Amino acid sequence: MIRRAHQIAVSLFLEETGALNITTTQYGILFILQHRPAIDQVSVARLLGLDRSTTGMVVNKLEQAGLIGRGVGLRDRRRHSLELTPAGKIMLARLAGPAERAQARVLSALTPRERTQFLDMLDRLTHSHNGSTRVPLEAHRPTDRPETRSPRARPAVVKRKTARARRKEQA
Repeated sequence: MIRRAHQIAVSLFLEETGALNITTTQYGILFILQHRPAIDQVSVARLLGLDRSTTGMVVNKLEQAGLIGRGVGLRDRRRHSLELTPAGKIMLARLAGPAERAQARVLSALTPRERTQFLDMLDRLTHSHNGSTRVPLEAHRPTDRPETRSPRARPAVVKRKTARARRKEQA
């Protein structure tokens, strides 16, 4: 059911944003760059729970489209920092309304109270199982979401537990 809900959410996003030709992954990267300018590609992958190769392909496509640019990293010159270009900022502004409509459509089957409960339960589910995934997301406290956090704030990284550590906890 979770897989089907994801398919529906992606489909509704693509219906709303169709003319703009942006995927949900591309939108996620643009959104992160709006809130975390000059972040490096590895950090973007961690924040979105993407593997490095997928992130690299999507970043290359966004760069080719002129929506993002790369610069030399401030702390590590081997890491490239990513930033929205003026065209990327315009695209993100154009995506705001359609993305909100897609989210509203996804949640429209629920009452306002159910929406809150549903989102709270999804938050709890994803956080409690985050460490068991192949690409864990960086931890976010409920009040530490990108839209409420200062752009330069750095959330803590969730360290992935080894299989041995998980077995030890269960024993």
